[in-house]
Amino acid sequence: MDKGLHFVFCVIATTLLLRESSQTGTTRNDGAVSKATDSRGPEEALPTLTVTTILEDPYVMVRSAELEGYCIDLLKALAAMLHFSYKVKVVGDGQYGAVSSSGNWTGMIGEILRQEADIAVAPLTVTSAREEVVSFTTPFLQTGIGILLRKDTVSQEMSFFHFLAPFSKETWTGLLFAYVLTCFCLFLVARLSPCEWNEPKNEENHFTFLNSLWFGAGALALQGVTPRPKALSVRVIAAVWWLFTIALLAAYIANFTALLSSGSEQLPIQTFEDLVKQRKLEFGTLDGSSTFYFFKNSKNPIHQMIYEYMDKRRDYVLVKTYQEAVQRVMESNYAFIGESISQDLAAARHCNLIRAPEVIGARGFGIATTQASLWTKKLSIAVLKLRESGDLDNLRNKWWETSCLHKSRERWSPLQPQALGGLFLTLAIGLALGVIAAVVELSNKSRHAAGHVKKSCCSVFTEEMCTRLRIKENTRQSQETSGRANA
Repeated sequence: MDKGLHFVFCVIATTLLLRESSQTGTTRNDGAVSKATDSRGPEEALPTLTVTTILEDPYVMVRSAELEGYCIDLLKALAAMLHFSYKVKVVGDGQYGAVSSSGNWTGMIGEILRQEADIAVAPLTVTSAREEVVSFTTPFLQTGIGILLRKDTVSQEMSFFHFLAPFSKETWTGLLFAYVLTCFCLFLVARLSPCEWNEPKNEENHFTFLNSLWFGAGALALQGVTPRPKALSVRVIAAVWWLFTIALLAAYIANFTALLSSGSEQLPIQTFEDLVKQRKLEFGTLDGSSTFYFFKNSKNPIHQMIYEYMDKRRDYVLVKTYQEAVQRVMESNYAFIGESISQDLAAARHCNLIRAPEVIGARGFGIATTQASLWTKKLSIAVLKLRESGDLDNLRNKWWETSCLHKSRERWSPLQPQALGGLFLTLAIGLALGVIAAVVELSNKSRHAAGHVKKSCCSVFTEEMCTRLRIKENTRQSQETSGRANA
């Protein structure tokens, strides 16, 4: 009995000891975790930054009660690299940041100065005025100032000579020169070749210069014309000219088709100077944006004219948000002046919009922090690392990729002579071969004739050459001689 009680007591004691050991181990593990967390102390604890931003597609957008976009993804990548947590808030007044009439800063810059936010992650342009009151990191996006237009508002009627547009002026000049030179070579070779003109004094040469011009023009129109070449030398030139015209017509038709489908020639507003000179479209920018102050501070006369126009009509042409600007461009005769990178996205997502070619005022989007902030250099280094690793390019491709962008065509331009350089070279080689073949044919005839008349080959060749090239004078002299004999 005592042994049984002793055994039960031992079992109970062992069970209690094991339970206590298990609870002690869990407590130690929890304590270790808590200690590892607490060992950081106030300075090493995971910091939380208040981030101010602005709603603008595709940088920051609201989807299902959550924020997403390019800047949100950038912020996540920076937080993972620098080990901080963050709380994002949308700027209260919906402004980027400018000096108000009272002398205070508005928008995201104002919130940073009032310490309502630690950093601003948004499409915020780095300017000298903003750099005086806050600090900026290395730009994470490069951009400029462009003009956003609606295609049908800037379309114009085709010019009367629109059919000449597929080739540049230099190409048309080269084509005219090639045509005249080829016809002259046909005329010359037809006179030199004995196979084409055997008896200059008795036969008529059908390849006169006018007939040669007609022959070349017929080939350009893909029409067979007379006279028909008989000599090998003339046929070589004719064949090369036919090949030249076929390739030329193919290039013309292809480029003319691309011109009609692209409609790039229907964009009269190419530069900011064109925008100022026209009277059909109103134009403006975001109120209080860096673009507005760029034109205000610029010494360029064209830029000053743009600023004066916008300042006098600020209640009508300045917009509050980027979305309002895009909507106004789509619905009225309005041109929006703003960041070119944002305009590229608008033109990609709305296929009836287009950005004018000229871009001025190269600038960048940076992250704004308070002056002397310890985060400025850390964020700059992190941005550089993201750029070097290609992560920024991946973010750009992710948020700028649209179906309209895939369907867009490359910008059309007239065909330059360099594109047809090989074609002109082939024609030149063919002309040279034709002339050489004609000279060889005439040399063979002169060598055979020299044996009969017992003269040197060179003298016979020279006489034959002069006879063929001065046939009109010789014919006139022979007619005068025969007239005297008859008299």
